[in-house]
Amino acid sequence: MSLVKTTNPEVNKYELEISVDAQSFSAAVTAAYKKNIRKINVPGFRVGKAPMAIVEKMYGSEVFFEDAVNALYPQALDDAIKESGLEVVGHDKMEVTSVSKENGFTFTATVFTKPEVTLGKYKGIECAKESVKVGAEEIEAELKRLQDRNARMVAVEGRKTAMGDTVEFDFDGYVDGKQFDGGKAEDFSLVLGSGQFIPGFEEQMVGHDVGDNFEINVTFPDDYHSEEVKGKPAVFKINIKDIKCKELPELDDEFAKDVSEFDSIDELKKDIERKLIEEKEKEADTKFENALIDAVVADMKVDIPQVMVENAIDQILTDMDYRLQSQGMNLEMYMKYTGMEVSAMRDSVREQADKQVKIRLALEAVAKAENIVVSDEEVDAEMDKMAERYGVDKERIQASVPAKDISADLAMNKAIDFVKSSAVKPSAGKGTAKKNTASEDKNSSETKENE
Repeated sequence: MSLVKTTNPEVNKYELEISVDAQSFSAAVTAAYKKNIRKINVPGFRVGKAPMAIVEKMYGSEVFFEDAVNALYPQALDDAIKESGLEVVGHDKMEVTSVSKENGFTFTATVFTKPEVTLGKYKGIECAKESVKVGAEEIEAELKRLQDRNARMVAVEGRKTAMGDTVEFDFDGYVDGKQFDGGKAEDFSLVLGSGQFIPGFEEQMVGHDVGDNFEINVTFPDDYHSEEVKGKPAVFKINIKDIKCKELPELDDEFAKDVSEFDSIDELKKDIERKLIEEKEKEADTKFENALIDAVVADMKVDIPQVMVENAIDQILTDMDYRLQSQGMNLEMYMKYTGMEVSAMRDSVREQADKQVKIRLALEAVAKAENIVVSDEEVDAEMDKMAERYGVDKERIQASVPAKDISADLAMNKAIDFVKSSAVKPSAGKGTAKKNTASEDKNSSETKENE
């Protein structure tokens, strides 16, 4: 297997002519014969026992060529790419130009290389990081959420159902005088006001006692998911069995001791404030980082091969498939459920993929421009972190994730840190200067008109 010729018809695009020797091809043809012989029926021979020469005579000498070529060309292409020294990011069509047992086969492949990036401004970008403040009302709101999570359910006494109550009841629904699928349940639990039922249902549950039997009249929305009932009036027979409401704990020192490691409510509030500040700091840092990266990307020049975007789309959909599998679904089931075709699904993430490719190219270019390097020790330390994060042995990380990929990601992170560290705050009077200029222009035009 060898690279015969490399031509460069377009920017970032190359045509490789690759040759596979006769010996390798002949061995692959024999392997294809052995793989397929049990599926070939030759009169006068038991299934799987017909000699290769007889099969070729009966079906043609090239009967196994396609399988042999398909078995050999991926490795031949990989070897040729290495021999070419090109940094290939993807390949397109493959075409066999000659094939025979005597000479092997030759094929051409179109490959695309990583594009050259011309960076614009990436040092000293004017960008301000948002200042972080936490108000007393935010602390109180978080404290209320903590209070609500630690509430207990108690039986309602001395009053009828109200919004916010949790009601246990039986219901039996009818449309056009007939029961419908999903319209009946016993001991159903519903928080009134949660919006779990169709509009009008929960409101009519208000003002009743345990043991009440009554009817609720509603109309299913026109866009309801069931064709059987959508847009139709319905009657539900209701029997209330139990009514409960939340009993909130007092926000005092005892509450702080129960829900945290602190001894007082004031200490708990300070911890809530600290956590809210940390959260906002992370959000502000992410916004700051994204704004800087967007600025670098917007100011660079690059001609991106479409294959890089398609590869990024493949990866996004693969990641999505993994996430869906963890939820008991997969991408195929999701598309079937949503009615999306593969092409529409790919188009839905195309913009995201395009942005990912641009960001990676920009940060790689920054790392190259600033001679950013990643040591073996840093890669090894990152593998330790990954093993701990995913709860697997380090050897598994080493086997599944190439060290060069980890090194590339770390270099990108360093590039981001460099861009952030070199950023500068916008000039204080910059906005004012623009306003003054506009004002001067306006006054100038008014002067001309008066003249």
